[in-house]
Amino acid sequence: MVVIYKVTYPNGKIYVGQDRTDSINYFGSADSKLIAKDFDREARRSFTICREILWEAEAATRQEINAKEVAFIRLLRSNDPKIGYNQWPRFIADNNAA
Repeated sequence: MVVIYKVTYPNGKIYVGQDRTDSINYFGSADSKLIAKDFDREARRSFTICREILWEAEAATRQEINAKEVAFIRLLRSNDPKIGYNQWPRFIADNNAA
């Protein structure tokens, strides 16, 4: 089973990733230093994150999985630093958006 998941942190920011092993204990490879900037010492003492499966398949090619992951990153805008922790694909702000 392969999955695309969304992790939501206590500050509401998200990270979208893929897991080709469907491990219940895998929460992604977001940049720890980037996340740490958003949490002071007290906030680190106890917090809860949520991992939600957005898409799953019994089998898929690596190309299909990568495409799904990028599609969800763009859809959820988890690469926008205001919204999430994904750093790729690079977020390009739409200055014409209202």
